[in-house]
Amino acid sequence: MGKSERYDDMADYMVRATAANAQIRAFAITSRDMVEYARSVHGLSPVVTAALGRLMTGGVMMGSMLKDEKDMLTLQINGAGPVHGMTVTADSQGNVKGYADNPQAMMPPNSAGKLDVGGVIGLGVLTVIKDMGLKEPYSSTIELKTGEIGDDLTYYFAASEQVPSCVALGVLMEKNNTVKQAGGFIIQLMPFTDEKVIAKLEEKLASIAPVTAMLEAGQTPEQILETVLGDLGVEVTDTLPVRFYCNCSKERVEKVLISLGDKEMQELIEEGKDVELNCHFCNTNYVFSVEELERIRKSSRKK
Repeated sequence: MGKSERYDDMADYMVRATAANAQIRAFAITSRDMVEYARSVHGLSPVVTAALGRLMTGGVMMGSMLKDEKDMLTLQINGAGPVHGMTVTADSQGNVKGYADNPQAMMPPNSAGKLDVGGVIGLGVLTVIKDMGLKEPYSSTIELKTGEIGDDLTYYFAASEQVPSCVALGVLMEKNNTVKQAGGFIIQLMPFTDEKVIAKLEEKLASIAPVTAMLEAGQTPEQILETVLGDLGVEVTDTLPVRFYCNCSKERVEKVLISLGDKEMQELIEEGKDVELNCHFCNTNYVFSVEELERIRKSSRKK
């Protein structure tokens, strides 16, 4: 089965909405298929599946906030825990990809008996990079508050974008370590939000079930927003399919070889062996024969 077929099989989607007469904007997502795809292609341990799954789920919702279709968002976590780091990239079209530096990292359950995402990440930093086609990408780095990712993204919005937000993310695993449920929501207050609306929302957020419990109960993203926002008048503005998608190709990887320069290319050719390059994001291997290396070197010298 080809890469694109696997991507297109995914049934995940996101809804974007407003509430309280546009005083609130909201996003909710079901992301089980894309998290399971990441788990399977990277061979992730259960706790890393939960960690990367949460970051991808948050990342694809944040990507949908970008204005232009060429804009890109990258989330990078670097921590002192056994996973070391994770990188997720998303666009404004619902495409997301990601990888963990140590995909097999393990961690005992936390005191509540849950997957210890905060523990596997440890103390560290979150960097958010937005590439919006300007000379320099916008970049902001914050210290991780808990490593649980939802809390850290909530803090990022408050500290770096001055947007009061609530980010909830969850991944629930099956006993056989495949992904049972994954999803989340982001609620954001506009600058003119009425104090009564804020009080009502805070009261509601304090009483709701975890997002994975809502998904387990069969709730759709639309129903999750109805639950979270209660009687604040939710209006869904659009629905967007989301998927794990990597735009790597043999042609793109060829450019990496060209960037090595003539001398290094010659050394690879003289070794007389196939060269295999791996895409970090989707774990696809690209093999170049000696003949292909010679062709690439010749064409790069003509340029």
